[in-house]
Amino acid sequence: MEFRIIKSPSAGAVDILMRRMGPDARDDLKNADAVGLVQGRMIEMICAADIAEKAVGVAVEDIRGSCPQNMIMIAIFGDTASVEAAILEIKRKLEEGKMLC
Repeated sequence: MEFRIIKSPSAGAVDILMRRMGPDARDDLKNADAVGLVQGRMIEMICAADIAEKAVGVAVEDIRGSCPQNMIMIAIFGDTASVEAAILEIKRKLEEGKMLC
């Protein structure tokens, strides 16, 4: 899995994410203080989304795209501390070999 955190995302970065989330994207996510990006296999992303939402008060959305390796990406929206905590919890469970949801 790959991880990135965007603190204070630019309007352009948020616009790209909103378009990739599709027409049903929640408008309230545009004002998030930070966005965590996680890319990996489908099974990992579903578990990662579950771990993030259970760990702290964040919103997780699927980022649609086309990739021949069947990699997908999720975006974790929230305040900076919550996004960082969610990413750390996903990494911790991954390192423990416990990507259990």
